[in-house]
Order: sequence, then structure tokens, then C-alpha cells
Amino acid sequence: MAVAKFFAAMILALIAMSMLQTVVMAANGQDLYENKFVFLQSKFGSGSLKSYQCPSQCSRRCSKTQYHKPCMFFCQKCCRKCLCVPPGYYGNKAVCPCYNNWKTKEGGPKCP
Repeated sequence: MAVAKFFAAMILALIAMSMLQTVVMAANGQDLYENKFVFLQSKFGSGSLKSYQCPSQCSRRCSKTQYHKPCMFFCQKCCRKCLCVPPGYYGNKAVCPCYNNWKTKEGGPKCP
């Protein structure tokens, strides 16, 4: 009887430790995501570029689109205004709020 109680207590202890580990890992993952976002904002956010860097950054941003000329035109226009270009080839606009929030007259996104 004592052995059964001991094993039951051990199983409950293992379950509790597993739950605690999951909570800690989830909290650390959230911190890593927030730290990564802050890092990206500091590296790619508004004012992170000089105007002479716009052509090369837009070239990178527009390199994988089939609409290269219009992408370059609007990207450089946005870059000159916002002094930032988001990382990657597509998306990630939240890193650069000015670039993300500039809209056309119709309400669509101005910046690629």
C-alpha cells in the first residue's frame, strides 16, 4: 500500500514539473519573440536608413517580384519618405509603421 502511494506521489510530482516547465518555456518564447521584434524595429524601423541606401534596399525588397519596375518606383518613394524598408521580400511591414501605414487614395497599401 505504501509503495502504491509513493508511485502515485511520484507521478503527480512529474506531472506538476512538466506543467511548470511548459509554462516557463512558453514565457521564454514570448520574450524571445518580443526581443526579436524590438531588434528588427531598431535595425529596419523608421529612420534606420539614409536616403542613399534606398536603391540597394529596394533592390533587395523587389528582387523576387515579377513587377520589378513598379515595385522599385514605389519602394524608393516610400523609402525616401520613411527612411526604412522592411526586411525580406514580402510582408514584415509592421517593423516599419510609416511604410506600412502609407495608403493610396483608394485605401490600399502604397508601399510594396
